[in-house]
Amino acid sequence: MILPTAYLPPLSYMQALMSEPATIEQMESFEKQTFRNRCLIRDAKGEIVRLTVPVGKVEHKQLTRDIQISYQTRWQHQHWITLVSAYQHTPYFLYFADYLRPFYEKQYKWLLDLNDELNATLLALLKKERPQGQITGARTTDWSGEIWTDKHPWQTELSILDTLFDDEY
Repeated sequence: MILPTAYLPPLSYMQALMSEPATIEQMESFEKQTFRNRCLIRDAKGEIVRLTVPVGKVEHKQLTRDIQISYQTRWQHQHWITLVSAYQHTPYFLYFADYLRPFYEKQYKWLLDLNDELNATLLALLKKERPQGQITGARTTDWSGEIWTDKHPWQTELSILDTLFDDEY
């Protein structure tokens, strides 16, 4: 199976990576406004938030392998703060956060390198045994006690992080 690169991809993408050997396409023309450098998450208020990894100027039919990340803005800091804000009250955020934080501290030159390393980590985390008995009571996203699954139904195109941090995976 050949897949495009993806930044914090949806569950369906990760399932495809886990189900059969996959190759990440590097020689395709980079398409703007796709999951190659974007993802969707649900914030603590239930609103959909798009996170975008800024890239340098993209020439017509530029290969995906040649896409460089731009650091003109503090996008890594903004993404991490957004992830913490969105997921800090989910059951497994604290358990997995230390595995993900380094991706928001290290500067990668190439989008493909960031995505490959991040997705390899996500695959490993999806296979990792979760701690038992540490999660008690209702799963909440805020201090009001509202249940995460009642307040925010699962959505297929959201980043795998929604699934990873929840306790129903």
